[in-house]
Amino acid sequence: MINITAAMLQPVIGILSDSHPKPMLLPIGMLFTMGGVAALSYATHFWMVMAAVMLIGVGSAVFHPASARVSYLASGAKKGTGQSIFQFGGNIGQSLAPIMTAVLFVHTGQQGVIWFALVVTIGIVIQFNVAKWYGKQLALVPAIHQKNAAKPASKLNVSTGKVIFAITILMILVFSKNVYIAAISSYYSFYAIDHFGLSVSHAQMVLFVFLAANVIGLLLGGVLADKFSRRSLIWFSILGTAPFALLLPYANLTFSVILIFFTGLILASAFSVILVYANELLPGRIGLVSGVFFGMAFGLAGIGSAILGNLADAMGIEFVLRCTSYLPLLGMLTILLPSDRKAAASN
Repeated sequence: MINITAAMLQPVIGILSDSHPKPMLLPIGMLFTMGGVAALSYATHFWMVMAAVMLIGVGSAVFHPASARVSYLASGAKKGTGQSIFQFGGNIGQSLAPIMTAVLFVHTGQQGVIWFALVVTIGIVIQFNVAKWYGKQLALVPAIHQKNAAKPASKLNVSTGKVIFAITILMILVFSKNVYIAAISSYYSFYAIDHFGLSVSHAQMVLFVFLAANVIGLLLGGVLADKFSRRSLIWFSILGTAPFALLLPYANLTFSVILIFFTGLILASAFSVILVYANELLPGRIGLVSGVFFGMAFGLAGIGSAILGNLADAMGIEFVLRCTSYLPLLGMLTILLPSDRKAAASN
C-alpha cells in the first residue's frame, strides 16, 4: 500500500513541482509521515495499519520530487555525488531497520514505533529551514526555473522516441533492482532462520549486512558517475550483481554473508547513476524523473513484492530467492541505452 500510494502520487507531484516549485512541500511531506508513524504505533486493526502506511506513502510522494530538485540544485557540477548524498539518508534508514527490529521492536512491540515521531519532528525542523533556502534560490534565479519548465532537448543528443525508449529501459532496470532488493529485505531473514537455524536477532544482522552494503554502494556509485560513463556503470551495477545473486541461494552461511554483502554493494551503486542518466535524457524535468523513478518504479516493485509473498506461501521462500536471483540478468538491456560517452565527447 505504501508503494502503490507513492506510485500514483509521485509522478503527478513531480510534474507540478517542475512547473510550479513549492518549497514548503518539504516539511509538509514530513508532516504526513509523522501522522503515519503516530497512527501506525497505535493501530489496533489491519485497516488502521493500511491507512497509516498510506499516510507515510503520501508523505514520501510529497517530499521526494521537491527534495530531488533541491538536491539537484545544491550539487552543482557533481550531480552523481549529490544524488548519492541525497539517497544516503533513505538507505541509512533502511539499513538500520533490522537493527531497530532486533534491538528495539522485539522488546517494545508495536508502540515502540512512536519513538520515531521524535526523529520525524527533527526532520520537519530541518526541512523547514531547507525550504527557506530553496525559496531564496528560486527568488534569485527565476529565469533559470522558467527555462527548466520548458522542454529542453536531451543532453545525450537523441530523438524523442529514443528518449522514451531509454527511459522505459531504465524503469525496467530499476524495477528489477527493487524487486530483488524487496525479495532479500522481506524474505531473506526468514530464509536464514529456516535454512541456517539462526535466531530472529542474528537473521536481522545478516540482513543488516546487505542493507549496509547498499549504503556503501550508493555512495560509490554516485562518485563514480561523475568520473566515468553512466551507461558503463549501469551495466556493471546491474549485470555485475548477477554472479553473486545466482550463487547466494546455494551457499553456506559464511559464504552467504560474503555474497550478500557484494550483491548489495554492487546493486545499490546503480540507482544514483540511473537518476543522473535519466536527468540527462530529460533535462529540466527533475521532479518528473524523481516522481517516475521514486514513485512509479518503486510502486511497481512493491506490487512485485506482494506477488512474491503469495508465491512464497505457495512454493516456499527458497523457491522465491532462487527465482529472483535471475533478475540482475536484465542488466543486459543496458546495451540498448544511448551512449553518454559519445555525447560528452561531442559536447
